[in-house]
Amino acid sequence: MNRNGVKWNKEETILAFDLYCRIPRSKISQKHPEIIDLASLIGRTPSSVALKMFNLGHYDPELQIRNLKSMSHGSKLDEEVFTEFGNNWEELSYLALNIKAQLRHVDLKSIIDINDLAEIPAGEYRDVLIKQRVGQYFFRVSVLSAYENRCCVTGLAKQDLLVASHIKPWKDSDAKTERTNPSNGLCLNSLHDVAFDRGLITLDNKYRVIISPQLKNVEMDSCTHDWFMSYDHKQIILPQKFLPGKDFIEYHNDIVFRR
Repeated sequence: MNRNGVKWNKEETILAFDLYCRIPRSKISQKHPEIIDLASLIGRTPSSVALKMFNLGHYDPELQIRNLKSMSHGSKLDEEVFTEFGNNWEELSYLALNIKAQLRHVDLKSIIDINDLAEIPAGEYRDVLIKQRVGQYFFRVSVLSAYENRCCVTGLAKQDLLVASHIKPWKDSDAKTERTNPSNGLCLNSLHDVAFDRGLITLDNKYRVIISPQLKNVEMDSCTHDWFMSYDHKQIILPQKFLPGKDFIEYHNDIVFRR
């Protein structure tokens, strides 16, 4: 299949947008292995896929907020796809994985690990669970990628010890617009993830770490205490895209943080 020179269709554009969300902007290049893989799958050149991703970035409001330049133009279809899925991340990731499965002539579960759902009978409930699992997968990959697989507090770069942590808790988040929204996520090491989840640390509106008095007063050895306190009021490492949403931070401050 060779579609070079053929107008992009909606399914291809959805795949490009899904990948745009999962690759740091600085890594978008015709040499990136995932871009090469997508290009091969849809019969286009890696440079064509990279260009499409930059075109989609033209409609990214975050680039405007951060005064980052993107391509000066994009197609009407690019705008339609960004508008349709730019605040519906679970649907974007679910559709993208289904399109990939169809193009590769395989079942969806061969692309993502959903084996623990195999015993649930086919039906609406199973479909909902699969979509949620796909959304969780998208959330983790997008958040860790945005922070270049580094803890935003400590800079730890061991992926096995990193967690895509929700700012506004998953149980309290809107299923469509918040649960899988990468701007509702932080890349944290496992210990800071638990502390954040329990409200023992939070962020202020300048993205600085704020430590709860309840953690400051916990008994611990001096080395551990000094290590924790060294991050108090220190700005986190900001992501390349999907800045933590101020509304999510305010929710964590007001509802989760323990004063």
